[in-house]
Amino acid sequence: MTPHDRIAVSSWSLHRLLGTTYPHDLSSHEVGPEEASYGEGTESLLGLPSALARHGIGRLELVSFHLRSRDPIYLEELRASLAASKVRLQTLLIDAGDLTDPVHGERDRNWIAGWIEVANALGAEHARIIAGKQKPTMAALDRSVAALRLLAEGNRGSSVRLVIENWFDLLPTPQQVHFVLDQLDGRIGLLADTGNWQGPSKYEDLRSVFGRAELCHAKAQFNNGLLDEVDFAACIEAAESAGYTGPYTLIFDSAMPGEWDGIRHERDFVLGRIGRS
Repeated sequence: MTPHDRIAVSSWSLHRLLGTTYPHDLSSHEVGPEEASYGEGTESLLGLPSALARHGIGRLELVSFHLRSRDPIYLEELRASLAASKVRLQTLLIDAGDLTDPVHGERDRNWIAGWIEVANALGAEHARIIAGKQKPTMAALDRSVAALRLLAEGNRGSSVRLVIENWFDLLPTPQQVHFVLDQLDGRIGLLADTGNWQGPSKYEDLRSVFGRAELCHAKAQFNNGLLDEVDFAACIEAAESAGYTGPYTLIFDSAMPGEWDGIRHERDFVLGRIGRS
C-alpha cells in the first residue's frame, strides 16, 4: 500500500457539501425523509465519487445516513459511480443502534444486520457497527459480545469485514476494547478513532489499541482554520509506532478553513508523518 493509497475520506467530512441527511428510525428498515441538516448542499452522493477522484482521493467511507434509499437500483447506481471513478468503498459506517440496550438490543441488532446487507450490496470492504452505548458493566459487555457474535455469524461467507470502533460509553478505555475483541476470536476487527478519546492518557490509550486496528479515523482539531499540529502529530505517531499500516480516513468537522481545504491540510500532514516513527 503506497502512502497515497493510505488516505481515505469519510462522507461526514463533506457533510456541508452534501447538505442533506436521511435520519434513521430504528423501528423501521425504511430510510427516513430527506432533511437539509446542513443546508441544501452542492453535491449529490452519486456525484461524490467523481468529486473525490478529482481531488486525488481513492477511498471513501460512507455514513449510512447519507444514503437516500436502500432500493437495489439506487445502490447499484452508487456502486457503478464508485467503480467509474475508481474510488473504493472502504467502509459503510452504520451510524445508529445500541446492541447493549437491555430493552431494544435485539431490535437494534436486526436493524444493523439489515444495514450489513446494504454494505454487501454496495461492495463495501468493511461495515463499522457500534459495539454499544451503555456504561461498561460486565452485563453490557457480555450483551455486546453476544450480539456481535450473532452479526458475524449472519455475515459468514461475506467479503465485508465487520469492525467496531472505540466509541460511546461502552468502550471508554483500551481495557474494554481489548476485552470485547478478545472474546470474538478475530471475527470482528477494530477501527481506531483518534478523536474519540481525550485526557492525559489519550496517546498512550490510542497506542494500546492501534496495534490491533485495521482502520483509522484520523481527526485533526482546527483553531481559527489552523490545524493543531501538536495533537495530530501525536495521534499519527501513536498509530505508526504501534505498527499500524492501514489507511487513514480523514475526518474534518470544523467551520474553517472549508471542507476540501481542511481535508487537503489533513492529507498533506498525514503523508508527511507516515513512516517517521
